[in-house]
Amino acid sequence: MNRTRNGIFLLLILLALTAFSFVGCAGKEPAKPVSVMDNPDHHFNNGMKFLDKGEYDNALVEFERAKALDPKYGKAYMGVGLVQGFKGDFDKAFESMKKAKGLDGVYAHVGMIRLYSMQRAGDWLKEAEDEFEAGKKKDAASPELYFHMGKAYKVAFEFDKAAAAFKKVLDLNKDFVGEASQEWALVQKIQRAAPGTKIGKQIALIDKITRADVAALFIEELNLEKLYKAGKTKEYDASFKPPEGTALAADTITKTPPAMDIVNHPLKADIDAAINLGIRGLEPFPDHTFAPGMVISKANYAMMVEDILIKVSGDEKLATKFIGAVSPFPDVRSDHYAFNSIMVCTTRGLMEAKLDGYFGLEESLSGADALLVIRRMKDELK
Repeated sequence: MNRTRNGIFLLLILLALTAFSFVGCAGKEPAKPVSVMDNPDHHFNNGMKFLDKGEYDNALVEFERAKALDPKYGKAYMGVGLVQGFKGDFDKAFESMKKAKGLDGVYAHVGMIRLYSMQRAGDWLKEAEDEFEAGKKKDAASPELYFHMGKAYKVAFEFDKAAAAFKKVLDLNKDFVGEASQEWALVQKIQRAAPGTKIGKQIALIDKITRADVAALFIEELNLEKLYKAGKTKEYDASFKPPEGTALAADTITKTPPAMDIVNHPLKADIDAAINLGIRGLEPFPDHTFAPGMVISKANYAMMVEDILIKVSGDEKLATKFIGAVSPFPDVRSDHYAFNSIMVCTTRGLMEAKLDGYFGLEESLSGADALLVIRRMKDELK
């Protein structure tokens, strides 16, 4: 009898422990909605909108509310993981994403791909591809899965694979069509530009290039130092030289460097090289600054390209070829300082006007567009 009672007692304890474990896994009781729109899907969608705008704290509030309403709502955990990833806390981000994988379908794999693309540590692309394959087994027609795998390939500089993934989204013709169309166009432009260096591939993904970026492209992608050396005639140093062993007072004065704001810049070597070449429009300013982070305009870039063409080809007439001509662009006056440069670049097919006929004088230039001009310059200078 005692054995029976003991057995029943142990069984009750085990059942209680099991129930406690279940409650612990399930979390708190679901919160009660206060309105029709107070539901997990609505809060998740709001959170994703905030995420796209970079408003991570607001996004987290929405995802946490979705979790509170339904502790088993996997998308909410994915959203929390993405917020943590964008904030750089990848340990917590992957923990949240693993919870999402235990509760949700393809969305969790999409989230993992996005985290790997953010962190880019170790063999991250292979891990992202594994998540992609696992996601396809759950939903082979998920446009979001293909879209974010395409973005992963893009930041890994696997542009052919990225183009194929974005094209698949367009073929599915469901969600993400607009975003995929833009990404596909960008990747195709990069493929045409065919960047040959790592720095070129990195800059190809930039929306607005800076003076530092341009210096790196000219030195690394165009190999401008070699081009200038090949295109220049022999120069003779006719400057005054004091007798050997004689020191002048001026020689003991420390000279101010051409640009004092690039000392710790990661592209300092390229900027120094560009300064030494004296590219028009890329010189240091009178206050001995280079302003490496200053975004350049299409007009600025046209001036630089024209200067390079003149120096490499030796054709000085290019500098005045279109003076007095009528401007074909509504936004470029014929007396504008960059008019001749713009005409040289557009008549040679190096740069293009927009579909509306405007040149886009003061508009910024993307890395892909800048690279495409360099690719055309290479062909022009062959």
